[in-house]
Amino acid sequence: MRTHYCGELNRQNIGQTVTLCGWAHRRRDHGGVIFIDLRDRSGMSQIVIDPDTPAAFANAETVRNEFVLRVVCKVRARPEGTVNLNIPTGEVEMLASEIEILNPSLTPPFMLDDDTLSETVRLEHRYLDLRRPAMQKNMMLRYRVAKTLRDYLDENGFIEIETPMLTRSTPEGARDYLVPSRVHHGMFFALPQSPQLFKQLLMVAGFDRYFQITKCFRDEDLRADRQPEFTQVDIETSFLGEQEIMDIVEEMIRRMFKSVQNIDLPAQFPRLSFAEAMNKYGSDKPDMRVTLEITELTEVMKDVDFKVFSGAANAVGGRVAGLRIPGGAAISRGDIDAYTEFVKIYGAKGLAYIKINDITKLNEEGLQSPIVKNIHVKALQAVIDLTGAQNGDLVFFGADKAKVVNEALGALRAKVGHEKGHVDGRTWAPLWVVDFPMFEQDEENNRWAALHHPFTSPKDGHEDLLTTNPGAALSKAYDMVINGWEVGGGSVRIHSQVVQSKVFDALKISKEEAQEKFGFLLEALQYGAPPHGGLAFGLDRLVTLMAGAESIRDVIAFPKTQRAQCLLTKAPSEVDEKQLRELHIRVRQQNTAS
Repeated sequence: MRTHYCGELNRQNIGQTVTLCGWAHRRRDHGGVIFIDLRDRSGMSQIVIDPDTPAAFANAETVRNEFVLRVVCKVRARPEGTVNLNIPTGEVEMLASEIEILNPSLTPPFMLDDDTLSETVRLEHRYLDLRRPAMQKNMMLRYRVAKTLRDYLDENGFIEIETPMLTRSTPEGARDYLVPSRVHHGMFFALPQSPQLFKQLLMVAGFDRYFQITKCFRDEDLRADRQPEFTQVDIETSFLGEQEIMDIVEEMIRRMFKSVQNIDLPAQFPRLSFAEAMNKYGSDKPDMRVTLEITELTEVMKDVDFKVFSGAANAVGGRVAGLRIPGGAAISRGDIDAYTEFVKIYGAKGLAYIKINDITKLNEEGLQSPIVKNIHVKALQAVIDLTGAQNGDLVFFGADKAKVVNEALGALRAKVGHEKGHVDGRTWAPLWVVDFPMFEQDEENNRWAALHHPFTSPKDGHEDLLTTNPGAALSKAYDMVINGWEVGGGSVRIHSQVVQSKVFDALKISKEEAQEKFGFLLEALQYGAPPHGGLAFGLDRLVTLMAGAESIRDVIAFPKTQRAQCLLTKAPSEVDEKQLRELHIRVRQQNTAS
């Protein structure tokens, strides 16, 4: 039906007769000569139809946007002055001898080159939105990324094995999506949050190097740029340690960036400990292009009169920290108010600041801020010395529980850094964050919770801390971060039943609960489980970064909204009573009374 794609014709094709198929992107009638921009997934060709071909001309007169066409045409050079070097086909045009309308189209609800479309309109008509060149480019990029990763893993001895989509519910973190069983009354499958347990079983089974590009599902609370279903590049290996695993996948990402977009990433990604990341950047996924750093001020604020600072400094688990903004004294009060509202998103109660007008005057004359009068000179001098503040700078402060301070100042660091130009000019800044704690405090339930998952191995020599001081135990976990996005994370797993029991004890998971949730894995680990570890990359996030897209929804063919809905198919939807009866399910009416 066709001989070429629309976007692949150039000067080398001049004189050839070709057949093209595609969609009419735009039709223009220029006083007796009709031009049609014909589009397919490869790009655009300019079709010229003149009255010398009456049948083709008559058909061309009826063509409207998004009609599906088959065109037989001869490639010729564009006349002088009409060359368009912005597109690959811009030096040639196609003189049509035949035009066949394969299918007409209704008038589309929007123009495909309209950049002002709301996301709602785009998602309601996703099949049309996907025709837009930007979306076609994103989908092709996604394909090339996945293919390059798959090829690399294949070259390095990894084999692709599929794991079940219907599995057992073992909620650890996010909620599971549940699937009722028709055959087993009152019982449910769960859609996997990750293939974690199965890939460990594959290591026990001796497959040594496994990978899978797979769908995962998490019924999370509504958050921006999260999807209830997402795609994961899942990897697991045996007989390799932390460094070896990181080396393999780092080279994979480096080669993928080079192959797909000709981007040269550093020959070795920097390593940053979790503790240093949180202390300096307030985040375990810092954007290292931002040059701002957070300064620890807890000790120097313990005896100041300003109770917001001294209270946090003296509280167990409290922190006071500063964020110096070079030249920040020029920031307007309106911007400061906006930043204050911004940090409240992260639990901060407010945002104190000091503008540095004259560092030789440690009073309200030299330091502009309503809090200066309540902070003694020694503490003010320490702020100047520790932050390195100079005249014309501004220092923002966070004072609260360490978690709140870190999240608020970490987010503020990234926001101010990009808005006010405190970046180092790099386009790409990858790094590894390593040495994560084994556990974090679950204050609501007064217990330890696994920071990653309960099968993460502790650092060598930290096994006894699992019993004596769980909060001090570090893990063999590692995250890859690029430009402030965690794109991949993993760990070396526990393969020793003794160590696994210590972790469960620290998490207050009883033997009965462990057996109920993970019995099949715990049994398997007793049958000669090899040392093993791995990680998983979020394919959606990786492609979003590489595409420079605003949202992961722009790199997923049929995404859900932030409310976990598909606007195209109107899912989720009600089902009929017969289906519910077969599943032994009754829907309870929601009480809407206030």
